[in-house]
Amino acid sequence: MPNDSSPPDLPHPRLRSSGGTPVWLIALAWVWVGAPFAYGVYELARKATQLFGG
Repeated sequence: MPNDSSPPDLPHPRLRSSGGTPVWLIALAWVWVGAPFAYGVYELARKATQLFGG
């Protein structure tokens, strides 16, 4: 009885480098979202310390 439960080939075909989204564009998107998020977390921490007497 053969074992047909072999793991799938990795990486997934959509993740292989075959002319998909450029890495620089992905990095730009992360910065575009991450910078305001990081600033918001910073402001939250700053104001929380003021609120709770830090």
